[in-house]
Amino acid sequence: MVASMSNPAVNAVHSYHVTMRAMADGTVKQVNPFSGTEVWTVPGRGNRPLSAPAAAPTPLAPGAHEDACNFCAARKLSTPPERSRLVAAGDGYEILRDLLPGELDATQAEFRRVPNLFEIVSYEYWQKNYGYAMPEPRRAQMERYLADPAGRAHVLETVRTRLAAAGQDPDVGDEKLLELAPAYFGGGHDVIIARRHYTDGAETTADLAGSGALTPEEHYRFIAFTLDSLHDLVRLHNYARYVVVFQNWLSPAGASFEHLHKQLVAIDERGVNAETETAKLRQNLNLYNEWGINHAFYHNLVIAENEHAILVAGVGHRYPTMTVYSKSRASEPWEHTADEVRAVSDLLHAAHAATGTQVATNEEWHYRPVDLDVPMPWRINVKWRISTVAGFEGGTQIYVNTLSPFDVRDRVTAALRSLRHDGHLADGVRIAEECAPEPNMLKYNPNLDW
Repeated sequence: MVASMSNPAVNAVHSYHVTMRAMADGTVKQVNPFSGTEVWTVPGRGNRPLSAPAAAPTPLAPGAHEDACNFCAARKLSTPPERSRLVAAGDGYEILRDLLPGELDATQAEFRRVPNLFEIVSYEYWQKNYGYAMPEPRRAQMERYLADPAGRAHVLETVRTRLAAAGQDPDVGDEKLLELAPAYFGGGHDVIIARRHYTDGAETTADLAGSGALTPEEHYRFIAFTLDSLHDLVRLHNYARYVVVFQNWLSPAGASFEHLHKQLVAIDERGVNAETETAKLRQNLNLYNEWGINHAFYHNLVIAENEHAILVAGVGHRYPTMTVYSKSRASEPWEHTADEVRAVSDLLHAAHAATGTQVATNEEWHYRPVDLDVPMPWRINVKWRISTVAGFEGGTQIYVNTLSPFDVRDRVTAALRSLRHDGHLADGVRIAEECAPEPNMLKYNPNLDW
């Protein structure tokens, strides 16, 4: 494992031990240093398998690779109008924006950005509460799309699907249906959809193409394309204080389809977690170094590292958690250099690959809200949804986690060594004891001398 740091920086060593306490029977009590969440890990449960398939795998039917769900390539018009797509172009990739239905088959989209059919925060919410008006470029695209016969038919069918799913009558006039059209051109809830439902060469329904099944290069393109969409929403929704970015993988984690996708939702609040952490950050600007990275080195919880990012086992989470921290000086992910984005992507890919595609996971992005005046690092949590919150947790607000941070570290580092041996990890990823302890390696804090 990683050697402990011999020269503690900023705080005395003892201050790094209050977040975890091992009891005589092996129970590990934890308090999340950022949220204050209390978690207990009970001994004897860490050796259980992380998951079991929900159903026995079955052979794939002909055409299933491209036609298994509404996110698949054969059902391009089963989603609302596409806003952008990433396609191969020469030796690289390019983003095509605002295609019409008749243009969709001219290229193969590696990733697509489409509005969510059922918004968490609706277009009407922004309109009625803030007087939000769709930006002129988006309104022009809506008018262009509706002027196209195939585009108009697509929008009408999309709205009918939405109404029927909500238990409302879809058999109303076109003008009534078109009243909902702005949600699919100027709304603030988008979905980033990967091309594949199953891996190339898949033979059964168990061969799902999750994040860890992508190559490191494909995963980098996934992350970079998501960042392009994130920055676009930040620019377009001037009443939004934050854009939530997350990924639900498999139904126990909240996914509607077992097809790889991320979601972006503009909201008018920072969120409870951000507000809680901000209050602590104002008291200690070095919070994420001290309690995220330094603390991880002291307790041998560092899983992997590369030049611009680091992956650690999280402390005090309701579910077993890993966190990727960017070492960049930039607080906003869209301000990162390409190399910095790739470094975060490579470790996030490693975390997913070590987890496997049969484990339900949530991926949660955190970064500085646009109206916040103090810096914070871009960081991403990967949570294994392998337990169910029940009455004990509801009555005590103490959460029972089946795996301790040490269990997570051991499982993931072992998996990473095997993955690297098989050539599945990106170059430059250092694992566990290969990571040199260094205090305050996150560079977001301008008060530190870099």
